[in-house]
Amino acid sequence: MDSTAVAISLKDNISSLSYFVPEFILIGLMLVLIIVDITIKRESTPWLGVIALIGSVIALVAVFAQAALPVTGLFNNMLAVDPFSWFFKLLFLGSMILVVFLSMTSLELAGRNVGEYFILLTATTLGMFWMASATNLLTIFIAIETVSITSFALASYLKTVKRSSEAGLKYTIYGTFSSGLMLYGFSLLYGLTGSLNIVEISKILASSQPHPLTLFVAVLLILAGFGYKIASVPFHFWAPDVYEGAPTPITAFFSVGPKAAGFALLIRFFNTALATTEDGASWYPVVAEVNWPQLLAVVAAATMTLGNLIAIKQNNLKRLLAYSSIAHAGYALMGTVLLTREGVYATMFYLVAYYLMNLGAFLVVIICQELIKSERIQDYRGLGYRAPVVAAAMTIFLFSLTGLPVTVGFIGKFYLLAALVRGGEQYIWLAVVAVLNTVVSLFYYARIFKAMYLESTDDLTLTRLQISPSALVLLAVFAVPTVFLGVYWAPLFDWATASVKFFAGL
Repeated sequence: MDSTAVAISLKDNISSLSYFVPEFILIGLMLVLIIVDITIKRESTPWLGVIALIGSVIALVAVFAQAALPVTGLFNNMLAVDPFSWFFKLLFLGSMILVVFLSMTSLELAGRNVGEYFILLTATTLGMFWMASATNLLTIFIAIETVSITSFALASYLKTVKRSSEAGLKYTIYGTFSSGLMLYGFSLLYGLTGSLNIVEISKILASSQPHPLTLFVAVLLILAGFGYKIASVPFHFWAPDVYEGAPTPITAFFSVGPKAAGFALLIRFFNTALATTEDGASWYPVVAEVNWPQLLAVVAAATMTLGNLIAIKQNNLKRLLAYSSIAHAGYALMGTVLLTREGVYATMFYLVAYYLMNLGAFLVVIICQELIKSERIQDYRGLGYRAPVVAAAMTIFLFSLTGLPVTVGFIGKFYLLAALVRGGEQYIWLAVVAVLNTVVSLFYYARIFKAMYLESTDDLTLTRLQISPSALVLLAVFAVPTVFLGVYWAPLFDWATASVKFFAGL
């Protein structure tokens, strides 16, 4: 849809409140969790998970109720309500709901007071809402810091576990450093334009033609903050240790929720503040001398290559999935370099696909933590016999993460590669790099498959593992859509394409 077909309105602070209902529900949920955690007995704290689940479902209903709202600027154009943010809010709440489920059954959290855990999880989701909606440099910074600070606490939630404390410390150091770089980049951008609004920044840059070197330095510094959230090279160093040390449900959450929020913010910022459009279907850099799409292309290639190559050496499955997550950030980043609607919705499609297959893989890790008390790949030997349903589900997720037919991961990579090929000869090299990296990823994903089905010892094959009915249901929740959307993906494709409606200006 081009810009003339989108209804646009601006709301002051008071009239904006009626559009802020989902966020108010999350804030209310945090208050309820705080009160309940203080008043009930410690042995009753598992009920807090039920409250968090109910609250997140209510927020999901409230987001659905906003589907028909026009493109609207809230709080004097500090935030936006539009199909783009609506798409990501549904993804964030879907992540929260399923992670609450995983947390309620996780042995890592058993016997712990989880009140603050669910409060922090809700606060992180609220911050991700703001990241997807922010249209002002101030709200962008506040949103990122809200997600970052609560994530620091969640990563180190297992206070008595040394690797969890190490994860929280490293996450804090890297997060603080990248935020400082980003803030300096914002200050340069403000100095060049005199505005904090990203739409106005684009117009001022186009009319004033600032010094290219200063703008390029600002772009680099801002990319440091965004790259940290999506774990792209060279801002990925925190991911392996944090993913390994954090509680496994939180690791799963970090790999899909904040990462998707980072992509939402990156897409909105770069395609609005640093690009301009005439037809609403394609964009070009607002300052031709600062070719930031080529910079993002190099970052995408480096990210997927480094993530896949280092994943080959990993023996801990959580660390392997951490480096795999870095590689998938590189794949998703490919769609953002094209400056076309096709590239944007290809990235959005891929993020949903990654949500399903990656959370499913982490669910298998959680189940196996409880059954075999290990995260090492070699301890998955014989799992195809001992827990055939779990092994079959893991195989589906591994096939999808690799990008093999007939899975949603294959469709996601197909759309990304197709968008690159249509984007012109200058991006063919990136498509080739992506295909080569897919071959590399097949090698280390095959190691897991080999351990489950082709390696066994006498003592392992003597016993079958008992899987709880709830775990089987959750496996089906992820595995069935992973296969179904690989065969019939039209609804997801239509949803993604219909959600690329934020470029009209606010």
